Amino acid sequence: MDDIIRVGMADYKICQSPQKITTLGLGSCLGVVLYDKSTGICGLAHVMLPDSNNIPAQKSNRFKFMDTCLLDMYTELTEKYSIPPSRLLAKVAGGAKMFAHKSKNSILNVGDQNIEKAHEMLAKWRIRIVAEDTGDIYGRTILFDPESCDLHIKTVGVGESVI
Repeated sequence: MDDIIRVGMADYKICQSPQKITTLGLGSCLGVVLYDKSTGICGLAHVMLPDSNNIPAQKSNRFKFMDTCLLDMYTELTEKYSIPPSRLLAKVAGGAKMFAHKSKNSILNVGDQNIEKAHEMLAKWRIRIVAEDTGDIYGRTILFDPESCDLHIKTVGVGESVI
């Protein structure tokens, strides 16, 4: 069994301790971790865009969009893995202003839109965001350890942190 599960862009995966889970290159994309401390089961989504309803022709990949990807991951955790929603916690990273910081056009600020949509969905499910490292103008690579519940964040030019 591989120790580290890798999640690509526009995808999500589930893992269980002692495995860890990672995704690379979160720019305006958002990494959302949903986890249950008691079972050591977690999911990590690498989401590109906030809402599938804004781009109907692109619905072929549900994992590209926050509204459909998070719903699918949440459903798998609560139904397939039988985790009560009340036990799920979240950590969030990414959502940078990769291009919008150079423009006043809010449509270019996909990072903020992704963060807002994730907050909205997690609030609806009453999932508490325990920690987040979002926004700013730099990309991130993240690794989540479901055993310690630590989210390790690497940022070029900024350094490393753990939330």
